[in-house]
Amino acid sequence: MTISRVDAGSSTAYLVDSGVVNWVLLQEGTDLTLIDGGYPRQADKVVESIERIGRRPEDIRGALLTHAHVDHLGGLVRLQQRYGFDVFMDPIEVAHARRDYLQQANAFTLARIPLRNMPLVLRWISRVLPLGVLSRKGLDGLAFGQSGPLDLPGSPEPIAAHGHTDGHSAYLVAAGQALVSGDALISGHDVSRISGPQCAHGAFNHDAAANRRAVEHFTTLSADTLLPGHGPFYRGSVADAAASALSSDSA
Repeated sequence: MTISRVDAGSSTAYLVDSGVVNWVLLQEGTDLTLIDGGYPRQADKVVESIERIGRRPEDIRGALLTHAHVDHLGGLVRLQQRYGFDVFMDPIEVAHARRDYLQQANAFTLARIPLRNMPLVLRWISRVLPLGVLSRKGLDGLAFGQSGPLDLPGSPEPIAAHGHTDGHSAYLVAAGQALVSGDALISGHDVSRISGPQCAHGAFNHDAAANRRAVEHFTTLSADTLLPGHGPFYRGSVADAAASALSSDSA
């Protein structure tokens, strides 16, 4: 587990890279906002990451969800049950998080990945099966009730980034210096041979064209740090990273 940080005045954003998926902690004073929560069986890893920055899970004042895939939602389900915090998300994603329906990669969509990458896919599956990738448990989340920065530690600002799922959301954090991009824009993935900013393979995107439009919007942002849902911490222009991902996606 690797933890990287971005400081902005009285608040700090931490990207926690577990090796298979990332989550983000926003700290303001002694209070925390958790963004995503890893796979179901990574809930204790989330707690460990909180303790490593000198805080407790009881310090979480609320959580945010980028999207309701099991590798981002699963840990939140267990942590919400333990600690009782609210989980907020894009209004469109509430029903997905509740599991009224499911927009997730399956055997059919994974078959679209090039044959030469299948060894990577099989290795990835072997890593995530023990983490609860097959879980279908959901949670009752709350929709954002306002535009602009939210009243949560670190003042995260939702940025609509629909496409990876219908209600996928990114967040500007650290006073706008960093973008929590979820899976709309990543910097690596176990099934990808590309290193650096990229769009997730189409097998994982519910609507690849909409996701591309979301990443095109990222090219207008002034943030200088990317905190992705998968891959390492990325320091550099988010606009340039998004442009690079769009270019490689078209290749």
